[in-house]
Amino acid sequence: MTIRNPAEWGTEQFREVAHVVGAAGHYFGRTDETLDARRPIVRNITIADLGPVLRAGLSDFAASRSDVIFISLIYPLAGLVLSQIVLGTAFLPLLFPLASGFALIGPFAATGVYEMSRRRERGEEVSWADAAHVFTSPSFGAIFRLGMMLTVVFALWMLAAWLIYRHTVGPEMPVSLSAFASDVFNTTQGWTMIVVGTGVGFLFALFVLAVSVVSFPLLLDRKVRLSTAVRTSMEAVWRNPVAMLAWGFIVAAGLVLGSIPLFVGLIVVMPVLGHATWHLYRRVIA
Repeated sequence: MTIRNPAEWGTEQFREVAHVVGAAGHYFGRTDETLDARRPIVRNITIADLGPVLRAGLSDFAASRSDVIFISLIYPLAGLVLSQIVLGTAFLPLLFPLASGFALIGPFAATGVYEMSRRRERGEEVSWADAAHVFTSPSFGAIFRLGMMLTVVFALWMLAAWLIYRHTVGPEMPVSLSAFASDVFNTTQGWTMIVVGTGVGFLFALFVLAVSVVSFPLLLDRKVRLSTAVRTSMEAVWRNPVAMLAWGFIVAAGLVLGSIPLFVGLIVVMPVLGHATWHLYRRVIA
């Protein structure tokens, strides 16, 4: 076996990514004749199925952790940049909504990780550059549109969080972190904000869970319409409400915990949950 120079290996990987991304435009022009007309079959699962799903996600992460950590660096970096913007412009009340809001865009952000799990499942060698093959998926256009929809949902959540703050604890901005914490936990208005914000946030998260829990992996795996993928995802949640709500809680809790230590935990949390989501899709969709 030949041990390659890291610079040479990195250059080759970036060259492959550039080639794949450059070919992506071709897949926006797919015609309906290439679509798979078969309707995906939704299986019933239970909470007991989530343990094997998470273990499979950890296995995928362990098998390619150096590669997946490389592409996952973008998550904490993006979180740190956004948090600095929030703190630097006195929008401190948006810091927790920002951290929890990763659950809303996580399904789209982890698409490359789904692709890595898909390739490993087929027995192929996997590197971080393979995540870019999402751009050459026949359903790339649909994946992009669904991702943009989740981005809009994330923006609406941030707006809702801001309005909730203004009509409870606000409208004045907190003078410091300690003063903000005191206003939140030691006043009636603060607890009102917590209760209302949690309720509204749950509705946002429930919507995203319903439309995306299996739709992104399904679009990667099969040539289906975006509407078919979303309907299938909603059917999966409707038929498995307890297991899917438990999965949504696991994802939300993992992303929040991964965001707390300066978003660094997302380097591990995001890829593990992404790999696990692929295996959840495999259990739910026949």
